[in-house]
Amino acid sequence: MTARQPNYWEYIRVEELLSLQRGLAQDEGELTRDEVLFITVHQIYELWFKLMLGELGALRDLFAQNVVAEQALSDAVRGLKRITTILHRCVDHFQVMETLTTRDYLGFRDKLMPASGFQSAQLRQIEILLGLDDKERIPLGFEGSYLKALEAHDGSPSPALERVRKQITAGPPLAHAVDDWLFRTPICGCTWDDACAQEALETFIADYVRAQHAEVDASAEIARTRALTAEDVERLNARYAAEKQALLDFLHPGEDEGGARRQRIRAATLFLLTYRELPLLAWPREVLDAIIEMEQVFVIFRQRHARMVERVIGRRTGTGGSAGVDYLDKTATTYRIFRDLWAARTYQIRASATPPLSNAAFYDFRNG
Repeated sequence: MTARQPNYWEYIRVEELLSLQRGLAQDEGELTRDEVLFITVHQIYELWFKLMLGELGALRDLFAQNVVAEQALSDAVRGLKRITTILHRCVDHFQVMETLTTRDYLGFRDKLMPASGFQSAQLRQIEILLGLDDKERIPLGFEGSYLKALEAHDGSPSPALERVRKQITAGPPLAHAVDDWLFRTPICGCTWDDACAQEALETFIADYVRAQHAEVDASAEIARTRALTAEDVERLNARYAAEKQALLDFLHPGEDEGGARRQRIRAATLFLLTYRELPLLAWPREVLDAIIEMEQVFVIFRQRHARMVERVIGRRTGTGGSAGVDYLDKTATTYRIFRDLWAARTYQIRASATPPLSNAAFYDFRNG
């Protein structure tokens, strides 16, 4: 029997898709074009979020493996770049929303209350899957917890709440899986469980600190030649001394930051970025660069969201009772997940200042 041949509109389910923009009305004809636009754009966001969740889940599962094959890292980079590209499109969509004037939006805004974009379960899932710490969450308003905002109005569990709860228990976040992968990175040719691991780690840290301090001292010397007063020199000396101390603090974290484990993760990050030209480190450093790019665009997405909201409705209270633009601005400045990768940018040094690596051949491609 010949298999039935599908039509485009059946495969994409176009008719079903086009029937979903009526909001709370029985018929889309009851809505203004502005309200249909508002609903449609938010539905598009949810579809993009669905794709991002799929990619993030696959990335987390990859890095959660005890052994991550080098050849798998190219797929990881591709997934990260897909997420970044989607986030760029999400940023672009705010331009469509800004075709709404303030009066356009106020014409139907009261229909939304007390609903809020904060109730996007998929966006909360993305934050959880990435690794946003609950302790860093900014209170929305009157709710005691972000989960409270996802309950139905009678306090019962909603599909949104169940979706987020399931995500919380679905395994470690991507950030933790990447940390585990970095922890296992061979430093100076020694893996974390080799007898030489601690000595290699300490040698790399000592060599790197000397090199970075020399670079900072050279920069400080140039800056002091341009100082106009003794007070200027004093300020410069303090500033550059703080820069050197910051690296020492970064590479010697206290127990409250994760102690020896966090030290190895941070050192591995700097090691990968410092010796990035070595063949077996090429894809790992591409992974780190792609993670930074992804989070950068996520921050831009939050910033752009805040500016769109301010342009359309100003700084009035949000429909869900939040502080509106003030809340969105705080998320853009506070919500960072891959903090160590960002911090490493401060401590990187020029290629010409890189400490020599005695066994660089360990990171060459090998047969067999």
